[in-house]
Amino acid sequence: MSQIAINTSQNVNINFNVASVGDRLVAFFIDLLIKIAYGISVLYIFFTVLNLGYLLQGLDQWSTAAVYIILLFPTVVYPVVFESLMEGQTPGKKVMKIRVVKIDGYQAGFGDYLIRWVFRIIDTSFAGVVGLVSMIVSKNNQRLGDIASGTAVISLKNKINISHTILENIREDYIPTFPQVIALSDNDMRIIKDNYLKALRIDDRQVIRKLSDKIKTILKLEVDPTKMTERQFIGIIIKDYNYYTGKDN
Repeated sequence: MSQIAINTSQNVNINFNVASVGDRLVAFFIDLLIKIAYGISVLYIFFTVLNLGYLLQGLDQWSTAAVYIILLFPTVVYPVVFESLMEGQTPGKKVMKIRVVKIDGYQAGFGDYLIRWVFRIIDTSFAGVVGLVSMIVSKNNQRLGDIASGTAVISLKNKINISHTILENIREDYIPTFPQVIALSDNDMRIIKDNYLKALRIDDRQVIRKLSDKIKTILKLEVDPTKMTERQFIGIIIKDYNYYTGKDN
């Protein structure tokens, strides 16, 4: 599975697995089935339950079409509405555990989802061939709507263990060193730990040094390098955060 490196607002790169074309197609058809079910239900209620079919009698072709558009309009705006309300997911995407994100690291907003929705007209043309070809040939499986809005669809199916989270095993008698860590958020700590562990695996001392300096700057800490190495410092920061926030409980 290919990966995409997204630069966060903290200027740190995090790798995500790109959603496969297959997962996106399955999500699309799940959403399509939901929209079809909605359309059938609305028309059944309108014509059979409420027996309002007589309202269309005598109307011209355009007026009749307008009534159908009004009844089925939710199926048209379905993608942009759900992605806005569910932070980049539709029911189909949620089932397939995939999500729309901004490549620049910022939270995707309504404008981004709206651009994706507008370009859906092109992406679904020729029975969806345009969007399918775009996903296959693009680097990050992006359809034209993704490219235009600067978004990508990532997979949330990563196998998670304690080393991939902000959790850290600490002893019951652990004594914290830096109470200033409470100024950090869970997202800050996740970024710190992810990049620290990645740097450790490849022995990237430059990243470790930059990460250490960044933490000291944010928390306004002065640490004597003769008493604590940069690796020891970051390790303590992670443990202290877990201690003060109770993330190991």
